[in-house]
Formats: sequence, C-alpha cells, structure tokens
Amino acid sequence: METKAYMQALGQKAKQAKKSMALLGEAEKNAALQAIAAGLLADCATILQANSKDIAAARANGTSESMIDRLSLSEARIAGMAQGVKDIAALPDPVGEVLETIERPNGLHIQKVRVPMGVIGIIFESRPNVTSDAAAICLKAGSVVMLRGGKEAIHSNTAIVASMKKALAAAGLDEDMICFVEDTSRQSSNEMIALSDYIDLLIPRGGAGLINNVVQNATVPVIQTGTGNCHAYVHKSADFSMALDIIENGKTSRPSVCNALESVVIDKCIAPDFLPLLAERLAAKNVVMVGDDLAQQACGAIAPASEEDYYTEFLDYKISIKTVEGVQEAVDWVNEHSTMHSEVIIAEDTAAAELFLKLVDSSSVYHNASTRFTDGGEFGLGAEIGISTQKLHARGPMGIREITSYKYIIKGKGQVR
Repeated sequence: METKAYMQALGQKAKQAKKSMALLGEAEKNAALQAIAAGLLADCATILQANSKDIAAARANGTSESMIDRLSLSEARIAGMAQGVKDIAALPDPVGEVLETIERPNGLHIQKVRVPMGVIGIIFESRPNVTSDAAAICLKAGSVVMLRGGKEAIHSNTAIVASMKKALAAAGLDEDMICFVEDTSRQSSNEMIALSDYIDLLIPRGGAGLINNVVQNATVPVIQTGTGNCHAYVHKSADFSMALDIIENGKTSRPSVCNALESVVIDKCIAPDFLPLLAERLAAKNVVMVGDDLAQQACGAIAPASEEDYYTEFLDYKISIKTVEGVQEAVDWVNEHSTMHSEVIIAEDTAAAELFLKLVDSSSVYHNASTRFTDGGEFGLGAEIGISTQKLHARGPMGIREITSYKYIIKGKGQVR
C-alpha cells in the first residue's frame, strides 16, 4: 500500500475508535491504564530485546553517547514507564469537568464543560518512553492517539505499542485507540500532518528540524513543543555555591533532554571570579565551554563561541557563556536567543529576580532552581505530553487538562430568540 493510502487508512481507524473512546467512563479508562502498566512490566524482556536492536544500529551509525542515553531502555526505565502510566491513572479525570456555569435572565442554563480533543497525533524522535507516556495521557484525557516515532527507535516503539494494544484488547477495548505509524519515512510524516479529516490536534516532539517542518507545513492544528535553548543568568548578587550546583545539574544530569541547560549568562563584574570555578566544576564532567571575548579573558578554559552557538540546543556536553552588564541586558539577550522554554536567574537580589521573572518571555522562568524541573511530573501534572513553547492554547508542561477542549451545554425550556 502506498504511503498516502496507508496513512489515510490509519486515520480512518483512529476516527472510528474515537466513537467508542467517547463512551468510556473514568473507571474503564483507569482499568485500561492499569492493564497497560502491567503489560509493560510483563513484556519487559521483549521490549529490551527490541531496544537492543535500536542501540546497536545507533552505535553503528556513530550516534553520540548522550543521544544513545536518550534512546536506551533498561528494566528500571521500563518500570518507570509503567509507574508513569499508573500515576496517570491516579489523576482526576478531566473529562466532564464543569469549568463555568452561567444562568441567563431568559432562563437558559449554560455550562462550559471539558471534553476530549478527539484524535491527537504525536510525531516524535528518539525517546521510546514517549510512546507509553503519550498513549496513557491521551487515553486518560479521552482521546485516541496516533503515534509516529523516528526510525532510530522503531524496534522499541513497535514492541511497546504491541504490548499496549494487547492490554487494550484484554480489557475489552478497541485496540485502535492507540494507532501506530510503522512507516518511518519522511513521506509518512508529511502525510500525517495533512490528515485534517482525521486528526484534531498534532503535537511534534523532537529536534528543531522536525518541529519547524510540522509547524510550517501542517494543515492539522499544531501545538509547538520546545527545543530547549535554556539559559541560566548568574546575577552579581548570586551565591556562587548555589549557582555552581544549579548549572552543573542543569547541564550534566541529563544533557540530551529539552530542559537541560545550554547557556550561561553572567554579569561582567563577577565573571573573573566565577567562571574559573565553573570551568573547574564542569571539567569534571567533560563539558566544553565556549564564550565571548570577556569570558575567554576571565577563564582560559573557555574557547571562542560562534554566533550560532548562542542559538543552539546542544543536547550534549557543551555550553555557551555570554557576559552582560546587568539584569536588563541579560533579559534582552535571553529573549533574543531563547526558544521560550525554561530560563533561571540565580540571585540573592530579589528586585533583580522579580524583574527577570516578569520580563523574560519563556514558558517557565525560575529563581534559584534548576531548569531540569520543567516537567509534568515535577510540576504535579502527571507525565506530560510535551513542553509547549507557544502561547495558544497551552503553554509549558502539558498534562491531561492541556490536551482537552471544551464545549457549551445549554439547557432551556422552550426559549426562542
């Protein structure tokens, strides 16, 4: 079957499954999620065997170790995936929540009620845990999901989806509530973003190239998720020990994820004292530092930065350094170079911190805490389906509420206009 026909057939399956999904109550959805979690654990060995094929292919292709870490599964990570599904099951059901009630003078009773989105398409790269996270979040929010992962994780994703579909069938549900695109060609992605007759919302998760292609070419409504060129601004009032801890954590705890720190902005007056300490700390983790002329003068371990470096999400052990003259210049620099994901100011001066928090136009802005907390689980939302870096209709970590819509339900007694 040609790719266009294949994708349309898959879209039809998803649209058909939406009908039965709309009838599920909270108890049925939770039972399905518990079955999925149990299935992931039971199929752990099969999933790991499939993942080993993806890892072998990645190494043969010269993939960096940080990206291989992004791709890798283990018994612990699969257990974490299963627990994430259970955590989603434990969340309150958003569907049916009454957001607003209006009583009109003419007697009309109007309720604004949260409803499922319908069919949500997810196009993603590398991280196979996204497969179970996305499916579980969509199911809890009452939507069918169509998953299209990258070729680098095709064996892992196929095994995870097979496990989840088996669990749905065992729970007596339509296994097409989770649809999976087995074709990893670029054409399948291009066809998917044009399935406006079948998909109600599209969420791309991955690198800048993928996201830009989807945003610029999709005919399906899109929520733009973040590439994360995340910044830490070290203000002249910063506690050095705290700043070193926050930057080390943000850069090195898991450099291949979107909330990892990619750039340090620092007040010029403290650069000669702070940057050698930072270089010593990051050298222990083999982080390459690049920076402007003043940063290089302050610390010989810092290599020259290109203009492109300041716009780059490295997803690796590399970080850029920019020196500035005060909080306003820092704000202007961050707003110019950021991808609107996550930024932090490290400062004891609360007035400077409040100015930064108010003026930096990113989805998550921190004072004295690591950007690595930008995550649905860490925010108490349950596992998230992505980090939105746009302003409509959701922003920041998107949990189950952020992928629902609403409708007005109006009840009358024969009123006419």
